[in-house]
Amino acid sequence: MTTFELYRRSTIGMCLTETLDQMVSTGVLRPELAIQVLIQFDKSMTEVLESDVKSKVSVKGHLHTYRFCDNVWTFLVQNAQLKSEEIQETVESVKIVACDSKLLTE
Repeated sequence: MTTFELYRRSTIGMCLTETLDQMVSTGVLRPELAIQVLIQFDKSMTEVLESDVKSKVSVKGHLHTYRFCDNVWTFLVQNAQLKSEEIQETVESVKIVACDSKLLTE
């Protein structure tokens, strides 16, 4: 199964990585097991987002940068207006990372 490391740069992903690194460096955990934990973390985050998140958000703003690499799109939008059914918010910049979820099951 191919797995994207999309969630490891989130706050929770970085905390998990830091904790696993400490556990490996102190000998509490084998490196192979730490890698498996990170892979499972990415799979679990993908499954939760696919099954539990039902709301949609529209984004309008100035598209500063976009790129497509390894089947992953990255968009950097400045002066972004984020709008959902419940709320509307304007932020200075937002980074959107998107990939085809079908690639996760191959």
